[in-house]
Amino acid sequence: MTAKPRHRLSLQLILLAVAAVVSVVVGWVIARNNDTESAADTVLIESTGTFEQPNIETNAAVEGEQLPDATVRTRAGEAVEIASWRGQSMVINIWGSTCGPCKKELPGFASAHAQYGDSVRFVGIDFLPASDHEENFARDRGVLYELFYDDSGEFIDDMGIAAFPVTLFVDSNGTILRQTGQLEESKLIEYIESDLL
Repeated sequence: MTAKPRHRLSLQLILLAVAAVVSVVVGWVIARNNDTESAADTVLIESTGTFEQPNIETNAAVEGEQLPDATVRTRAGEAVEIASWRGQSMVINIWGSTCGPCKKELPGFASAHAQYGDSVRFVGIDFLPASDHEENFARDRGVLYELFYDDSGEFIDDMGIAAFPVTLFVDSNGTILRQTGQLEESKLIEYIESDLL
């Protein structure tokens, strides 16, 4: 008579062990799927290449188009119409301090501005809200040219920008001659000399 309860107890322990193993496997599969989904929403900040907003297609091709009639803001919050910039060749760099590639290229832009700033207007448009941190971030990397902020996203949306940094080489009529991603200083200078001078 004692054999049946032991057999029943052994069977219950086996079923309990199988249930535990199945639970662990199911939990692992669910966690792995959640990690995969959240990885698509992850933004890599400190890397070389291009900073991309999650789940957005690549930048729209805008070469040959006019700068949009969008508004950006100064550090003090004053609205500035981009159309008012026409009349001089420009290098417009769209960047942000959370973007590793942006951080890497800023010193090259500062150096090129020192060389060509009398002939070409340099403008930085930060995609993050205006703050002391953003201003100091650029200044600490030698940036002395004009900085504006597009925290509303109006300019970035009008341009179809999804990945940063973006640099636009614009003629005096406001026509975009070239659009690039991250630039080494030597390429930046090459494009300034070939497109804008």
